[in-house]
Amino acid sequence: MQETTHTAEDAQRLAEHVRDGMLARDRAAQGLGLRIVDIAPGAARIEMAVRDDMLNGFDICHGGFITALADTAFAYACNARNEMTVASGLGVDFVAPGRPGDLLTAQAHEVSRAGRTGVYDVQVSNQRGEVIALFRGRSHSFKGRSTVPGPAESS
Repeated sequence: MQETTHTAEDAQRLAEHVRDGMLARDRAAQGLGLRIVDIAPGAARIEMAVRDDMLNGFDICHGGFITALADTAFAYACNARNEMTVASGLGVDFVAPGRPGDLLTAQAHEVSRAGRTGVYDVQVSNQRGEVIALFRGRSHSFKGRSTVPGPAESS
């Protein structure tokens, strides 16, 4: 039996394939106008422009939209290895308001992954680098189930 080795380049290519496959079906991300800036195994960076229809009665970004942005970065980070993974829980702390016209960036990274569980931290910042929210997500993976169909074999 031939042993398979996976390089960092292979892992990155797989993460990009997963990103493309997930985004094609991700109506929530599309509807919010999210842009996946970077993806890597266990990490993702996603941007969202704060639109007028995202503002609450205080004229600041509704926390649900900020949470959706962070949760999306979490989802892409924990699925980047193409093993179907869902959230099992999350917590979010809002530390500053998102303002009309802000460009918010959610940077997710893997803190721990063992067995079928993982922990991921996401920091949401605005275009000035000010922290808006801190999010921690807990994940559950389904061993043997792919997030998206595998990439075509290259020749």
